[in-house]
Amino acid sequence: MSDSALPPPERRNFYGRTHGKTLRASQKDYLANDLEPLRLKGVTVAENPARTPLDLSLTGGRPLWLEVGFGGGEHLVHMAAGNPQVHLIGAEPFVNGIAMLLGKIRAAAVTNLSLHPGDVRDLFDVLPDASVSRVFLNYPDPWPKARHHRRRFVTPGYLLPLARVTAPGAEFRVATDIPDYVRQALEEIPPAGFALERQAGQGAAWEDWPSTRYEQKALREGRSPHYLTFRRL
Repeated sequence: MSDSALPPPERRNFYGRTHGKTLRASQKDYLANDLEPLRLKGVTVAENPARTPLDLSLTGGRPLWLEVGFGGGEHLVHMAAGNPQVHLIGAEPFVNGIAMLLGKIRAAAVTNLSLHPGDVRDLFDVLPDASVSRVFLNYPDPWPKARHHRRRFVTPGYLLPLARVTAPGAEFRVATDIPDYVRQALEEIPPAGFALERQAGQGAAWEDWPSTRYEQKALREGRSPHYLTFRRL
């Protein structure tokens, strides 16, 4: 099939924020100078309209971990610093969060990270099958209104592509302070090909868990964290 005969890439609605308050001068510097060397090439439709699988030689054969929606980046940098034997990809469309992460990367001098500053579904399109051995979903957007629950990450539109790119036995961690998000995760993640391995509450996070600013905000506002661990079948 010639390139001109390829089917058009799927068009997707994206509902999350991509910009917030005005960036500081230092954050603009991070974006201008630090983002491009870390950005995965060939993820966007513009760069890879044929959706050819990524060349993951950049991992050097190390296990690949993925964080979906890394927020301000404290968890992602913590994991990179504590696990130099792996390579991590962080996916996040929110420019302010990306700028915050880049500042943390510069300060910590970690080098085992790559970034996709955009919709994680575009990354799922081009990751090879069974290439990811651990996934983190920390305090995802709760979309609290019932009519918006279909926008949550824990829906088939995200979970089935995630299942394709995760290896058998891969760990999928979910942290949230929203009880209804827990309900939906428990209902929708197992049918996508994952088994619930552990469900824990406040004070019983993973041993390597660094409490994030989102978790601290939840605790200040009286909401209890929930920690779910799934295993890819």
